[in-house]
Amino acid sequence: MGRELGKWCFLIGVIIALIVGIGTATAGWPTGTTMNWLVLVLVVLGLIVGFANISTKESTPFLVAAVALLIANTAGLANIDTLIPYLGSILAGIVMYLLVMVAPAALVVAVKGFYEMAKK
Repeated sequence: MGRELGKWCFLIGVIIALIVGIGTATAGWPTGTTMNWLVLVLVVLGLIVGFANISTKESTPFLVAAVALLIANTAGLANIDTLIPYLGSILAGIVMYLLVMVAPAALVVAVKGFYEMAKK
């Protein structure tokens, strides 16, 4: 049951990150209170994914993917806008909101990993 919930939370979080990333880059939407709620939803979904969906065996690949996403966020994707208008901004927005969801999950997985190492 928990892994199924985690899969759905991850899928919903990715869809929200895509929509919000595209919306902020092209239309300046959402703003204000709506944005605050969407960020809160992404954080809660990330926490659920971290607790329910990532096993000890999957923790290393998940954390490597989270670090890769963090590196992609610092790559200056908005510079692509000089070649193709809005493409870099859209990619940067999507990566940023994916990080909003993945960061809490990565924190949970990392703490679970520290706990497992401390038990040994």
